[in-house]
Amino acid sequence: MSHVPLLQVDQLVREYTLPRESLFSPPRRVQALNGVSFEIQAGRSLGIVGESGSGKSTLARLVMALDRPTSGSVRLLGQDLHALPAGRLREARRDVQMVFQDPYGSLDPRQTVARIVAEPLAAQGEASRAEQRQRAADVLSSVGLRSSDLDKYPHEFSGGQRQRIAIARALITRPRLIVADEPVSALDVSVQAQVLNLMQDLQNEFGVTYMLISHDLAVVQHLCQEVAVIWQGRIVEQGPPERLFQAAEHPYTRALLAAVPQAQPGLRRRRPITHHATGAPLAQSAPSRG
Repeated sequence: MSHVPLLQVDQLVREYTLPRESLFSPPRRVQALNGVSFEIQAGRSLGIVGESGSGKSTLARLVMALDRPTSGSVRLLGQDLHALPAGRLREARRDVQMVFQDPYGSLDPRQTVARIVAEPLAAQGEASRAEQRQRAADVLSSVGLRSSDLDKYPHEFSGGQRQRIAIARALITRPRLIVADEPVSALDVSVQAQVLNLMQDLQNEFGVTYMLISHDLAVVQHLCQEVAVIWQGRIVEQGPPERLFQAAEHPYTRALLAAVPQAQPGLRRRRPITHHATGAPLAQSAPSRG
């Protein structure tokens, strides 16, 4: 199946019905996605870039089969996720996991780290409690935490450490694809680079492919070999970040680039991407817009 794309999204449409303005008015409908299509080959991560309300998070939910499309399909290794029965979908989710934006809200405060990280394994029902705990300890180690953290609770960790726990949970089934929805935007600037560099190290070590959703151009350039720009529910431009960010063709892409403050030209930089606000190299502080 090497010729089959890891992920294939074809003409994806998602419409939502809005509340009626009055008792006798017809219901209004809004299109969050309008004919989105793209492919991700294994080993080539894709960044989805756009402003708030452009359809990025709706796309993530459809790719994860957490919501159903109005029309179109999402195929993971050739399987249409939205056409699978519940049991087959549960099996398919081994190969695709998600890291959410909020490291505080995405972890159950009543559960220990061991339960949180092992949750995807428990859902599969194929590993004993002892095996789940050992796998959780192993994957915690891979994200820079300790096995002694297994019996702690989320409130005992910083925001950056919580996001490492969320990444460990996503890694535990050894997925082929991780959908990361704004994985660093809720973190302090001082820890964003640490999480980004961790994701890059895990990509190099385990061969993980990312679908990385962000409003931040520097974040996707740091991790992705391909970038798609989404605007009003449509992909308006796609290509390698080097070409897209240096010779953008679509006016919306150019507007996104123009909105990024430029670093001081006289500064020497170790990496080509600088932080929007501080001008510091990405290796020291990751980019953020808030």
